[in-house]
Amino acid sequence: MPAKLKKILSFLFIAVSITAVFYIAFSNTELKDAWGAISRLDLWWLAGILLCWIVCVVFDGLNYWCYLWREKFKISIGRAINVSLIGFYYSNITPSAVGGQPMQVNSFRKAGIPVGYGTMAVTIRFFTNQFIICAMALVLFLFNRTFIYEQLGGAIWLARIGWLINFAAVPLVVLATWKRSWVQGLANWLISLLAKIRIVRNKDAMITKVTEVLDTYNKAMLNLLKSPGQILIQFLCSFVSLLGMTATIIFVYHAFGQEGTPWYQLLTLSCLLYVSASYTPLPGASGAQEGGFLVFYNGIFKNGTIGMALLVWRFFTFYLFLLVGIGTVVLEKIILKKERKRRLLPENHPDPS
Repeated sequence: MPAKLKKILSFLFIAVSITAVFYIAFSNTELKDAWGAISRLDLWWLAGILLCWIVCVVFDGLNYWCYLWREKFKISIGRAINVSLIGFYYSNITPSAVGGQPMQVNSFRKAGIPVGYGTMAVTIRFFTNQFIICAMALVLFLFNRTFIYEQLGGAIWLARIGWLINFAAVPLVVLATWKRSWVQGLANWLISLLAKIRIVRNKDAMITKVTEVLDTYNKAMLNLLKSPGQILIQFLCSFVSLLGMTATIIFVYHAFGQEGTPWYQLLTLSCLLYVSASYTPLPGASGAQEGGFLVFYNGIFKNGTIGMALLVWRFFTFYLFLLVGIGTVVLEKIILKKERKRRLLPENHPDPS
């Protein structure tokens, strides 16, 4: 499928999901005054939701900044956050979030970071994020398992499958670090199998691409292991960033004046929803996130407020990234244009002396 057509379909799917969310929010017959419910939202709790979003973005950017400064690249925190926002934007408009990381590496390149180091920064962030979200989901589930079984019922399998899919990346990265040949052999066998059934067209090209990726992962992880302090910083940044993302639901809950469910149970459901929907091969996990929210928080948001809660929650965990992301992409172009002019200035205006 042509890249342009994929982009058009992605935006169409996002538009459909936005329409669906608004329909769910405003068509709930249990909620007699939807606009009134919005107008009565507690502003302090809404400010808390925005703070969660800022924390998520800033610490995601700090993850990159800390690694690159350790490697002696003097990139500003603002530029690192800008790259983070670009990653969120492209991840949310491409199926399976495949566009985020390549665009981040490209943005780092434009900022003067060699492709190899930009790729390693993105690789390390991916590993720490996957490990942390799986650890958070597992620990919170174990401490709240009675509540989770009662709340989710038969839908618990969604969380189990999602957790396994997300966690699968962790041992693969570990094996790629210490047993690279094993992973390479497995990848070669799988590619050969896919080539035989004509899913992969160019076997050699695919093997070369996978080998390059494995080389990058291997180098990134071995490099990181040389600095235990840096490992701790990377994990802390990922933890705070993901906590900002998943804790949003706590503030949404209280913004609607809801009571009865403790914050740690809300956070547990949020983490399980994250792992349950994130592997969905759709832009921004659209459809899975909305449907999952209605299933996971059924009965928790009372008086017909669940639809409106979905709208507010989805705005801060998805739509805001799109809106700010568009501005970020434009801002990057302006920054690069100014930098090019600055580099050309001495040539265009030679010193008269």
